[in-house]
Amino acid sequence: MLERIFKTRRPRDLLLIFEILSVLLLFFFNNTHIDKYIAILFFGLILIIYISNFILGRVSSGDNYIFLIVSMLLTIGIITTYRTNPNLGILQLVWALLGITMFYITYFAMRAFRRLEKYGVFYFAISILLFLATAIFGTDQGMGAKNWIQISNFSMQPSEITKILVMFIIASYYSFFQYKTKINKSYKNYTLMFAIYFLVALLFIQKDLGTAVIFLAMYLGISFIYDEDKKNLLINIGLLLVGAFLGYKLFNHVRVRVDIWLDPWREDRVYGIGLQIVQSLFAIAEGGFFGTGLGLGYPNLVPVGYSDLIFSIICEEMGIFTGIGIIMLFMLLTYRAIKIAIAQEYKFYRILAIAVAILFAVQTFLNIGGVIKLIPMTGITLPFVSYGGSSMIFSFIALGILQVTSEDMSYKYE
Repeated sequence: MLERIFKTRRPRDLLLIFEILSVLLLFFFNNTHIDKYIAILFFGLILIIYISNFILGRVSSGDNYIFLIVSMLLTIGIITTYRTNPNLGILQLVWALLGITMFYITYFAMRAFRRLEKYGVFYFAISILLFLATAIFGTDQGMGAKNWIQISNFSMQPSEITKILVMFIIASYYSFFQYKTKINKSYKNYTLMFAIYFLVALLFIQKDLGTAVIFLAMYLGISFIYDEDKKNLLINIGLLLVGAFLGYKLFNHVRVRVDIWLDPWREDRVYGIGLQIVQSLFAIAEGGFFGTGLGLGYPNLVPVGYSDLIFSIICEEMGIFTGIGIIMLFMLLTYRAIKIAIAQEYKFYRILAIAVAILFAVQTFLNIGGVIKLIPMTGITLPFVSYGGSSMIFSFIALGILQVTSEDMSYKYE
């Protein structure tokens, strides 16, 4: 009897149990009373995620596990954000709501429109317009890069939109432009390279090198698979090394990050420019394997911990084992994205699936690698976990793209 029950247990029900236990832990073990706002926050969180997974199982014939994986990451992120700053925790739920809404809008829009690979030039033009808008109206919000647009109390990163557009540019080139256009082949092979490096050059002007790394990772990964001329790969690696050298020499904030990475423990840095990474390492060490317990850590000691360094707060209060669990969830998400790409026959969608896999994998590596001092910090957020509206919404859009690519798209050839 019990064996039959566990065999028929749906993953979303297990996710529901995980979320309820997380909320009970936060409510009854670390709070003297249940505030109505936190009750609304987590009741809404549980309800929205469960209903979303239920609807997805009815409308999509593709991979329904990727949304479940993201749901776990989202739950941990919102709980940690609320623990750090209750107001931001409630706001993060709003961003999650908008993100889930954009996931479904993206999903149904991509199912409705056909032959999206024909509009590569349009995607490139929109990217240029976004960069121009950032150059004119952009502001620096403390990370050294001029990559935010502030409108009243609302701010966003246009580069998050451009990440999605770059996926479409690359997929459009290898599935349509490369074969359908009449440009001389010797020039055609360098068309995509020129387009991507032109966008990277604009990122250099904005001093947004973290996003530039993501652009280049998607381009290099996909060109390695689909580019017939392998010497282009060597050219790209050479240009990447030159770009890294120039970034270090030209931008003071890059040199500062590298210096902090090499030695944050100097007396003049521990309480100054190195404070963020030092407190991050202390928080991870303090948590040990099992954590201090939810609500028993000191997350406010980590500067901007709810955003770029949320992983260290999670490790402090929930333990290194939870941190490893988060890494494994991202590995599983990347694995399923690659599996989707292998199974997809429609080339345009196959390349999009690879691009999404690279996007999530590289963002996770850049964030967690910086937090644990494996690499210099880049200011890149942890998808679905870190606080932030732009990151949350466009990560869900990327997930919506992946959801569509997981379905049988043979009708697209008709």
